[in-house]
Amino acid sequence: MKNLKQTLIGTVALLAFSGSAAMAETALKWAHVYEPTEPYHTCAVASSDKLKAATDGRYSIEVFPASSLGKEVDINEGLSLGTVDIIYTGQLFAGRAFGPIAIGGAPFMFRDYDHWDKYRNSELFEDLSKGYQDATKNHITSVTYYGERHVTSNVPIDKPENMSGLKIRVPNAPLYMMFPRAVGANPTPIAFAEVYLALQQGTVDAQENPLPTIQAKKFYEVQKHINLTGHITDALLTIVGDPTWQQMDEADRAALGTVLDEAADCATQQIIDKEKSLVQWFKDEGVDVRDVDRGPFREATMKLHNGDDATWDQATYDKLQAIK
Repeated sequence: MKNLKQTLIGTVALLAFSGSAAMAETALKWAHVYEPTEPYHTCAVASSDKLKAATDGRYSIEVFPASSLGKEVDINEGLSLGTVDIIYTGQLFAGRAFGPIAIGGAPFMFRDYDHWDKYRNSELFEDLSKGYQDATKNHITSVTYYGERHVTSNVPIDKPENMSGLKIRVPNAPLYMMFPRAVGANPTPIAFAEVYLALQQGTVDAQENPLPTIQAKKFYEVQKHINLTGHITDALLTIVGDPTWQQMDEADRAALGTVLDEAADCATQQIIDKEKSLVQWFKDEGVDVRDVDRGPFREATMKLHNGDDATWDQATYDKLQAIK
């Protein structure tokens, strides 16, 4: 009788454990290469409680900043491997898997912020996202404004000729080399986490990033000039890996999509606000912030838009340029 009682207790305990395990929360891993202080990270962190509430505790999000789960190439690969669930990534990195999606990250591709904003909400972008999904099975859910990219350097840059022979760090994606090549500079791919040291040690003479990133990564400490070239109106894609997507039911996928869109809107607005205030902030820090005539830079670069480096066809280019 005693043995039967012990068996029944054990069975009840096992069933209780199985039930609790079945209801256990799944923490999705969201990886990126940006600093914990940046809006991309803080807005992503805030997503966890929202997702938990929307899925009745089935899912939460754990965010891994500053390349802690790998560099940009690594985390892109991790989506399909299932080692990460969600990432922020640049369009040019996504373009390694599906070339046409990279067009949104090419230099001087957009006339201004409004042109970019209309593109991200366009049928063209939907079609390109579907093409990326067909190529990778991974799912682009959201687009976050990353800011206008500007060149920082230890020599003043006022015209394209000033960049001739300049060794400039670029991310490790081929299209980031289009702008430097157009103006005669020497593009040098270096991982994001290693840029500060490369500038400090003189491995490269310059780099390019939006003002909020220049502040967050403290590049202004090792560069004398910020030259407002505005050569790329850049964005980050939020991508969910297919293994993660397939494990979720339709309602939870919808909840995740909504939460990721809200994170994108949150970070976008903060970046817009920061861009407006940072020129003066850098000047107050003693950095030379230089307005430049972007016309000659744009003219030099547009000659390469549909050249050998283009990963899109003429029809895609024309559709993007026709967006009003």
